[in-house]
Amino acid sequence: MEFFCFHRDRPGSLALREELLEEHWSYMDRYAEEMIARGPAFGADGETLAGSVHIVDLPDPAAARAFAFDEPNYQAGAYRDVLLRRWRNTLGRTMWDFPGGSTGGTRYLVLGLGLGSGQAADLAVPPVPDELIAYGPLLSDDGTTWLGTAALVRAPDPDTARAVLTPDRYADIEVHPWEFGGRR
Repeated sequence: MEFFCFHRDRPGSLALREELLEEHWSYMDRYAEEMIARGPAFGADGETLAGSVHIVDLPDPAAARAFAFDEPNYQAGAYRDVLLRRWRNTLGRTMWDFPGGSTGGTRYLVLGLGLGSGQAADLAVPPVPDELIAYGPLLSDDGTTWLGTAALVRAPDPDTARAVLTPDRYADIEVHPWEFGGRR
């Protein structure tokens, strides 16, 4: 089962995050084989850390909760909250398989949170597959209810990144600058 995890930073937690960087990486290294994508997300200025994205393939929701809440930064209070949802790897690859590589171009996390009613949106891969690093629906724990969509995309600007989702089908669409993460 694939899961999308977005740990959102607590304001003023950068020093704590820097102090725990090796602990965080060591923890994530334990999940290297299960990792689909990972990396830091930033605020609109592209420099202020906003959180960490991890997309992992784990056996069940309990394992995903353990992954999210045992993470050293979470345990130390560096994160203000965690978005954890089932996810479906529509592209069937990891970020390391992205044809565009890990450098060059600007990358974004695009997170569309569903309206809470109505039919699922954006289940098909958008017509820019060469620019998609990761893409898939956010789902309920049992995988039956669509709750939104998460994408990692290479795009020239935030508006182009946002355009991979259908705007009127979401309560909110967040766009964060994002970078490939980890030591891999």
